[in-house]
Amino acid sequence: MLAYVYRVTKYDPADRDERGYYTGPEDTDSDHGEVEASYLQAVSAFAIRSGVDCLTIREPGVPSIAYCGAESRWAGYGLEGLFPPALSIATGQSVPPGFHDGAIVPLRIALELVRAMLRGSGAWCRLEVEDVFAVHVGWDQYLYVGSSSPCEGALAEVRAFGLFAEPMPASPYDFDPEADGAGFLRPGDDKFWEMLGSAVASGRAGVLEEMIVGGATHWHHLTPDTIDAVRARMGPRARLAVRPPLSSDIGAVLASLPADGLVEGVWQDRDGRIHSAVCYEDDVPELASRISSAAAVLVSVYEGEDLPLFTAVMPDNDGVVRARWRPGPAVGDQDQQTS
Repeated sequence: MLAYVYRVTKYDPADRDERGYYTGPEDTDSDHGEVEASYLQAVSAFAIRSGVDCLTIREPGVPSIAYCGAESRWAGYGLEGLFPPALSIATGQSVPPGFHDGAIVPLRIALELVRAMLRGSGAWCRLEVEDVFAVHVGWDQYLYVGSSSPCEGALAEVRAFGLFAEPMPASPYDFDPEADGAGFLRPGDDKFWEMLGSAVASGRAGVLEEMIVGGATHWHHLTPDTIDAVRARMGPRARLAVRPPLSSDIGAVLASLPADGLVEGVWQDRDGRIHSAVCYEDDVPELASRISSAAAVLVSVYEGEDLPLFTAVMPDNDGVVRARWRPGPAVGDQDQQTS
């Protein structure tokens, strides 16, 4: 935990009531102008005085989008031009491959990520230098900056920018292992891929769900001949979930479409490509028309339902798992813990 943490905002503490709620005139949205620029200058001031010129992206995410055939209001997620060209995700979303857990970005890119988060553009992440510095963006233009140094000069600059820096015991957006890291951890190592190969060969497994960025999933069709190629395409620190094969009984799949709530459809087209879409009940007819293909399955989006067979997290190139996030529960968790 960093020794010095500040809540940096445009909200005057004098305009808070006895419960700490802000009652002043400031809007909760970004002005896309001078005030927003002041926030970025404040982050830069703290970073410079902490000796930081690069930050690490941690636990990045984008909004999960219901399938409705229309472009999301989060198109681009505020990431345009910050990373190499976007990697097409099977959900129809596009997330730049450079936006992943553990990616190290220069301060100027980190500031643009802060800008996107202040604007609510869709992308979110923690920006940190372990044991040295951290930047977290919360709702309603609340910015939290932590440092191992008191950064007294930065505090003076924040006041000059017209912002307010209030000391805090900790950032409410610090990574919480209890909330964010629950779940059994199996590294996506040789042993995992051997186990996956056996499950595919026996017909138990047939689809791999890959999540590099929270909210954006890439699905892979598995056969004994494709496992090595799929492994080679895995993204950095991806969370993996192994599921049974798709069903060729399209009629039964369509008959199980829910009358209400959310559902994710995963299907393989006649060219062998895997697609997926999360939809509300109003979008079910459109989803049904797309699922009428070679093979498909419906996956519940509700916690505790339709659990995968087993899970893993991809290690770094040296074989060490440094991702802090964990997959959700899986059918085989107990077996994994005793294996």
